[in-house]
Amino acid sequence: MPRVFLVVMDSVGIGGAPDADKYFNGEISDFGSNTVLHIAQYMEKLGRPLKLPQLNSLGLGSAIFHSVGIEHPDLPVSNNANWAVGRETSKGKDTPSGHWEIAGLPVTWDWHYFTEKTNSFPKEIIKSICEISGVNGILGNKHASGIEIIEEFGQFHVETSMPICYTSADSVFQIAAHETAFGLDRLYELCEKLSPMIHSLNIGRVIARPFLGSKDEGWRRTKNRKDYAMVPPSPVLIDWVKAAGRKTYSIGKIGDIFSMRNIDFNVTGSDADLMQQLEEHTHFADNGSLIFANFVEFDSLYGHRRDPLGYAKALEWFDNGIASVVKNLLEDDLLIITADHGNDPTWSGTDHTREQVPILLHGKANLIQSEIDLNVIAALASSHLGVAIKDP
Repeated sequence: MPRVFLVVMDSVGIGGAPDADKYFNGEISDFGSNTVLHIAQYMEKLGRPLKLPQLNSLGLGSAIFHSVGIEHPDLPVSNNANWAVGRETSKGKDTPSGHWEIAGLPVTWDWHYFTEKTNSFPKEIIKSICEISGVNGILGNKHASGIEIIEEFGQFHVETSMPICYTSADSVFQIAAHETAFGLDRLYELCEKLSPMIHSLNIGRVIARPFLGSKDEGWRRTKNRKDYAMVPPSPVLIDWVKAAGRKTYSIGKIGDIFSMRNIDFNVTGSDADLMQQLEEHTHFADNGSLIFANFVEFDSLYGHRRDPLGYAKALEWFDNGIASVVKNLLEDDLLIITADHGNDPTWSGTDHTREQVPILLHGKANLIQSEIDLNVIAALASSHLGVAIKDP
């Protein structure tokens, strides 16, 4: 029986979203943002090529050219690739919106957001945090970049145990805490107990952001991030596959994004760990199964931090790793590579960018080489597996 490997390159956008002018990073709209193309242009200015032979052979350069009409020497058009340009119809440019739409559920409603830049959270939320974790208050309470707010409040947090709470332009409530001074399990417990209140406000996720280090050594976030997302309100691809009696495998933060519903096996870790897991899954994943993976470090380490060189190196690393995965696929396997949104590291601000995304195929399936709605991916995967789509 055929298998589907659905791989999300978190934030690897290709520009061209027709509604990008309606989305903003600060005062600057996302119109003109293009994560991959601008990285290639940045590397060109450094006198270095962006080497993505595997992704280009699958149609990345072709998708970018179709999206924005620009062919970069390092992103050539391929005449033999099977690709499309994914256009998100969901209103948000966030992780749940993108992943849920990839899995067949466009988010047509509005998430709630904490819009105030400072004093961002209602008193009821702050009170609940204090009661759950036994502290006298919180730190932060504002819009912030994760690394910057840890640098600002890390030492005071270690001294007082008050959790660092912050948000962004996304529909999120994030809590950063030191893994040893505060405790990792204590952080998870706080996020888990707080999440029903946050979700009741139609906020998409509570995110645990553990870190280590000291003021003298510097602070560093660890790989033990955990997302507490709202449960999708309707069946998605994972549910369709499970309803057909097939196995479902989650690699990376997929399990968190879909609240572990109908996921049989779940592995997490760094992107390096996950690439190894993805390759190993080509050898042991059951026939007829869905293997759904997310590689988040493009977004978390380089996109939000506006680090185009780091992002470029991560893309080249991924290209090399996915080439090994392709070599191990079985004849009936289908590999789908896509993204959930953009995060142009050359753009203004620190938030995601509204962009179209690549849809790249390897295997026995065909795509129209044009724009398609992102939720077509779920239909394509279900058709390849021979499982029925469950209507909402």
